[in-house]
Parts: sequence; C-alpha cells; structure tokens
Amino acid sequence: MSSNRTIRVSKSEKIFHIIIVIFLLIFTLMCLLPFINVLSSSFASQAELTESPFILIPHSFTLDAYRYILSTPTIIRSIGVSLFITIVGTALSMILTSFMAYALSRKYLHGRNVINFLVVFTMLFSGGMIPSFLLVQNLGLMNSLWSLILPSAISAYNMIIMRNFFQGIPDSLEESAKMDGCTDWGVFFKIILPLSLPSIATISLFYLVSYWNSYQSAILYITSADKWPIQILLRQIVIVSSGVEADASSVDVIPPAQSVKMAVIIIATLPMLIVYPFIQKYFVKGAMIGSVKG
Repeated sequence: MSSNRTIRVSKSEKIFHIIIVIFLLIFTLMCLLPFINVLSSSFASQAELTESPFILIPHSFTLDAYRYILSTPTIIRSIGVSLFITIVGTALSMILTSFMAYALSRKYLHGRNVINFLVVFTMLFSGGMIPSFLLVQNLGLMNSLWSLILPSAISAYNMIIMRNFFQGIPDSLEESAKMDGCTDWGVFFKIILPLSLPSIATISLFYLVSYWNSYQSAILYITSADKWPIQILLRQIVIVSSGVEADASSVDVIPPAQSVKMAVIIIATLPMLIVYPFIQKYFVKGAMIGSVKG
C-alpha cells in the first residue's frame, strides 16, 4: 500500500522561496533587458534611436540596418574570417587537446607527473604579451589568420578538464579491448571518444566561444583590415560611430549608425546562440564530471 504524504512547508520557508524567486526574476531581467534593447535598437529607425537611447519595442520597425550589413562586403568578409577562425581553430584545438588529455590520463605514461606539472605551471605563470608577440613575429605568423589559432590551440584548463574526464573511464574497458586485439588508436576512437561526448561537447563550446570572441590577439597580430574578424570590425564601427578619430576608410559605415552598430552586435552574438541549445544538455554534465574527478 502506498500513502500520499503532503510535505508541509513552514511560513518562513515560503517567504524564503518567494524571495529567491523574486531575486531570480530580477537577475533574469538584468540579463535580458540589455539584449532586448540591442535587438530592438537594431530594428529601430535612426530618428527613434536619437529620441530614445533605451528601446524595448521599436515603434517604427525597419530592416535597413540588416540590409546595409548584408550589402556591405567589409562586414560579410569579417564574418567569413571569424567563421574560418572558429571552425578551423575549434577542430584543431579539439584534436590536440583530446590527444594530449588521453595520453596524460594513462597512468603508465612515463614522465606523466612532470608533464602535468608543466601544464599547470603555464596556468599560473605565462610569458606575457611581449614575449608572445615576439614569438609570433619570429615564427612569421604576423598578419596571418594562423596567428589567431596556433598560439591558443591548446588551453591548459580545457585539457585538464578533459584529462580528468578520461581518468573517470574504467581501465577495465581499455584492458578488455586490448585483449580482443584493439590497438591504442582503436581504444581511443572506438571506446574513449564515444563515452566522452559530454566532455567533448563542453570543451568544444569553450573553444567555439573563445575563437569567435577573438579580440586581443587580432589587435596585436592582424594589421590588414581585410583580415579583421567580426569583433575587431565591431570595435572599429563603435569608434567611428562615436566620433572618435580612427581609420574610417577601412569601415564603410556612415556615422552616426547606431542601428547598424546594434545589428552587428546581434550578428556577432547569433552564432553562439544557435550552437548552444544543441550541446546544452551535455554542458553541465561534462563540466561537472571533468572538474571534480582527479
């Protein structure tokens, strides 16, 4: 026999829950309102933007900003550069990170502890901006898109998360596969990777966001306007639209262009908003498991 028991909630607990709900609603609005303002401003006319700096619902709906962006070769080219950096960089980073993480997760690897120490050491101490710039310059990568990919191909933090995830996979699976004649490559591709989809999806998202938002590296290493990623072009548009002295010849946006600026922000944010829902179910699981298992 089953009995339905009603859980009684005290008055203080109800008040506490109400306060938590109100706090979460306020926090959600604080996160959503700026994005809604940017989205609405991208569809508003220049006259309406001049009258009201904060718009939630545009009164005069227009697509002029997006028509202008799609007809402008500069912005289309920058989006293509960012897509190249993001796709190629994420693929290369995942290959290198997974290889290194799998090797360092094997207890029988000679010198494993020393290499792990060196990886952690790079998280605490780095050469800095000037040595990194000199390294890229001496490698002949200046003004090359590879300067935005190769220096950050492996993230020590992401590698450690993936390594910890691999360590959580039972060694008996690898031993059984090798007894059946499977090689190390076979174990990695047929057993380890299929079992590591949450971790792979999580680390891929980290790399995607990092490459798509590439900003400082592009400022340091890219000198040609035709190789600017979308983030640098957005910066240039903001500078020109604000009336600050800048190289306006490299940006074919006529200031003031507030709606164009907002539209570029939406376009720069849209790819991450599209990708995230597909891997969101793996995100929390992959990050938590990779963080707590050591």
